[in-house]
Amino acid sequence: MYELLFKKTEAAVVLSESNRFYFTGLKTSFGCVLVTENKKVFFTDFRYAVIARQKVKDCDVVITDKRKLYEKVIAELKNLNITSVGYEDAYMTVSGFKDFKKAFKDFSLKGISAELTLIRSIKTADEISAIKKAQSITEYALSKTLPLLKSGVTEREIKAELTYLFLTNGADGTAFDSIVAFGENSSDCHHTAGDRKLEKDDVVLFDIGASFGGYCSDMTRTFVYGEASSKHSEIYAFVLEAQLRVLKFLKAGMTGKEADSIAREYFCSNGFEKEFGHALGHGVGIDIHEEPCLAAYNDLALPENAVVTVEPGLYLDTFGVRIEDMVVVKKDGIENLTTFPKSIII
Repeated sequence: MYELLFKKTEAAVVLSESNRFYFTGLKTSFGCVLVTENKKVFFTDFRYAVIARQKVKDCDVVITDKRKLYEKVIAELKNLNITSVGYEDAYMTVSGFKDFKKAFKDFSLKGISAELTLIRSIKTADEISAIKKAQSITEYALSKTLPLLKSGVTEREIKAELTYLFLTNGADGTAFDSIVAFGENSSDCHHTAGDRKLEKDDVVLFDIGASFGGYCSDMTRTFVYGEASSKHSEIYAFVLEAQLRVLKFLKAGMTGKEADSIAREYFCSNGFEKEFGHALGHGVGIDIHEEPCLAAYNDLALPENAVVTVEPGLYLDTFGVRIEDMVVVKKDGIENLTTFPKSIII
């Protein structure tokens, strides 16, 4: 897939943390990766010298500091007789690009963020394996947490238990700030867990994910603690049906807009024009939100082996319901990486 980088440039200078990890397998707060057709060079500083030489197997490692980084990269480019350089145009700030352009004034510069995004959106077998492991930890943690739901427990306490279970079962950490929402808080799509206590017949929404090997997982399940009302059951059934329709038809070659429209049109036909206000899903990988997105604005075809979420939801004033699975997009359908049951009653 790297060949996509070299259609309009001879080398890529990669500065963003997530893309550095993609090419090196090492997370660092400072560094740069120079990628050419035949060679990769990882530039970082003294703090990572030992671990870089141990862990980064397919790159030359150069130790430098922030003041000399561009000087070292340029010296390597000139040594390789390279005249055109790709840079992350979607990542750089205005001031960052100003400095970059000044330093690399002797080179032809081309933006390559679109190419990097496409490369990363198509997951390798090893990447999918890491995501599967992260998801298995996530599902195990949720299964062990559900019995802890008792009247009087707080969102914050349940969130802490989930984090503990992630870490004690092999996760690097949480993939994002876990959402645990009781009752009316489930209407808040990105609720921050607080001191709300669980009460009988509350809706309970979990949006959680672990990180393993540098890769994320993402899953949402919605329950009722106690007895579901007719309204709870009705909304849950609509959300589940919307998700099942998408899962049935989703495949590579479909656009993100087309996937989103399956759920959106179903909701609209049943009177829910305003209750589904976010995109249907997003890519998952090194970052919890990556391309490709299943959204009304995305007219690009979904590539085979992209990992995406399918997470329709309806949000009323008094409660919300979201159900989210994470799937691998295939030529003739999907591989669903999420096996946790979809039942409204705990």
